[in-house]
Amino acid sequence: MIFVTLGTQKFQMNRLVKAVDELAGKNIVGEEIFIQTGSSTYKPKNCKYVDFIDSEEYAKKISECSILITHAGVGTIITGTNAKKPVIVVPRQSKFGEHVDDHQGEIANAFSSKGCVLSCENVDELGDYIEKAKTYDFKPYEVKGGNIEDIILNFMGMFD
Repeated sequence: MIFVTLGTQKFQMNRLVKAVDELAGKNIVGEEIFIQTGSSTYKPKNCKYVDFIDSEEYAKKISECSILITHAGVGTIITGTNAKKPVIVVPRQSKFGEHVDDHQGEIANAFSSKGCVLSCENVDELGDYIEKAKTYDFKPYEVKGGNIEDIILNFMGMFD
């Protein structure tokens, strides 16, 4: 099962939900897809989905998934990498009304530059990224200090 999670942001991310739903409709990925849609208004037709899930169900989905697809939420990225799951990050973009700025692109690039995740900004390429994730040699995330994601994680209390 591929797990797509969009967190609890008050912003929609319809372009990702729709892209994943279309992939499922074409049976391109060859497995079930479950989407936590968050505040998105697009309702999938080809995937199981919920708007929000509790932390227990979230942890279960992470544990069970073959691939994790997420917005660039640092907590979700770290959870996925710590669970040794292939993680594809699709950063929210302000031009699509998905956030107020494009800081998620910076977060996605910071993690992908370390080889911890794959960063996919264009959802039209998501099918290719899913295939790549099946064989990609993902690196574990290592806290070294000083980088933007380390500062964010420390601020969030992820590594006390």
